[in-house]
Amino acid sequence: MANFWLLRRRRRETHRRERVFRDRTNPLEYLDDIDLVSRYRFPGRVIIHINILQVLITLRYLSKADFFSEVGDLHGVSRSSVSRVVHTVCSAINTTVDNIKFPVTANELRHIKSEFYDIAKFPNCVGAIDGTLIPIKGMSGPQEPAFVCRKNFHALNIQAVTDSSMRFLHINTCFPGATHDSFVLSNSGLSGFMEHLEGGGWLLGDSGYPLKEWLLTPFLSPANEHEVKYNEAHAKTPVVIEKSFGVLKSRFRCLHRTGGVLPFSPNRCFQISQCCIRLHNSAVSEKVPLLEVVVVQNINDNAVFNANAPRRAQDVRIQVANLF
Repeated sequence: MANFWLLRRRRRETHRRERVFRDRTNPLEYLDDIDLVSRYRFPGRVIIHINILQVLITLRYLSKADFFSEVGDLHGVSRSSVSRVVHTVCSAINTTVDNIKFPVTANELRHIKSEFYDIAKFPNCVGAIDGTLIPIKGMSGPQEPAFVCRKNFHALNIQAVTDSSMRFLHINTCFPGATHDSFVLSNSGLSGFMEHLEGGGWLLGDSGYPLKEWLLTPFLSPANEHEVKYNEAHAKTPVVIEKSFGVLKSRFRCLHRTGGVLPFSPNRCFQISQCCIRLHNSAVSEKVPLLEVVVVQNINDNAVFNANAPRRAQDVRIQVANLF
């Protein structure tokens, strides 16, 4: 009798099916068409078509900045549907794609510092910081002057930090075009983060930013050979963020003046700008080539920040300059 139960147990173990763990957040992975129709009113192929269509409409607008009527004609939907789809998809991407992150581990920071050092021998650099102007449609009302940038068009002032691979590590997309870069910086949360960065490190910014212990800017009037060489290395190293903005706007023409302007409210323009940056980071991670022959230039022309820097920040910059 014991042998009978042992044989039966072995038979069950022999025919036991391997467990398959499916993604329970994706019903398409574990529901058949009957269940999908019961719960979502459409079979899987229709749901996939609807999703793909919305993504394609959004990517077409972001990349080419076509008129809504042209995008709609291309995909067989109305102009108003294009507008709704773009905002829905951009909002979903901003909610689910979490790829704008400043590295925090010692290994990640060492890697970034090493890559920046290879550019022009600038030590301890963990990122380049700058801003760019995103053109938006004109408006009226009491808020209108805040959005007119120094180049005399309505815009957003987007501040970002990138690494040497043109990956965006930190962004601030919440300020109108007339806002000075130093004000955007002071409201970005970077100060508290950089002051407690493991192993320390510096951001490099142009003369439109205030000199800080963690943000190094050029000498406006270099007094010796060390400061001249410091300025030369400083000029070569953060150029990566200009390239980053250039590639971003070349990949997504809706952000560049050659694509017109973003014809939405400021809040929706903020959302679209953030979405494009997340998609750009995805393209960098997946090594997606930029097929455009010409990468648009990003020329921000920051106004010089003239306030006196703290003594400690000046000393840090001098110590760094003496290394050259």
